[in-house]
Amino acid sequence: MPAIVAPIFLLSPAKAGGRRYAILTNEKADFDLALKFRAGSATIGEIYSFISGLYFRGKMAYVNAFGAAPERSSRVYVIVPGLGLLPPETVLSAEQLRATADIDVHEDNPLHHDVLLAAAESLDRATGYERSVVLLGSVASAKYTTALLKVFDQRLLFPAEFVGRGDMSRGGIMLRSAASGQELTYVAVGGGTLRGPRPARLS
Repeated sequence: MPAIVAPIFLLSPAKAGGRRYAILTNEKADFDLALKFRAGSATIGEIYSFISGLYFRGKMAYVNAFGAAPERSSRVYVIVPGLGLLPPETVLSAEQLRATADIDVHEDNPLHHDVLLAAAESLDRATGYERSVVLLGSVASAKYTTALLKVFDQRLLFPAEFVGRGDMSRGGIMLRSAASGQELTYVAVGGGTLRGPRPARLS
């Protein structure tokens, strides 16, 4: 019986801007992550989890629960505007974070689209053109899916439970799933139902 090939998880980025971004980048901030950030040792996972709050924390909890690779190669990558696909343990400098904040995350912007497309092609080539990819992020807009569908086509999946939910609700869904050990249901982005009525509020 052939072994089941585990999917790769792609995490959409947190927006480098807003109140929590300002708190993290404040030169007078003295909490642990701010000190690590200024020292140049904070990782993408740590930075985005702080900037985004619940939504990205949910993503990290989810991939920590279900993304453990039996092999040594990473199965989790973060979409970083202008930098492509990077493992969440990658250190991101203050200069790099500021540079990503200036990039418009839109399918018509080559600084975002072309870099993501090239990174997806490289990942697909490195993993043998056979791995399914689960996008933990927005599929209702084309800002990520335009590039990713060109490479992965029907192998690009997303959690069906995301349909109709906002960012905070998705974060809650992933935190609950990680805590319960019950993985979400993956469906293909291409041809799938990407929008729908808002589900009942999480209790």
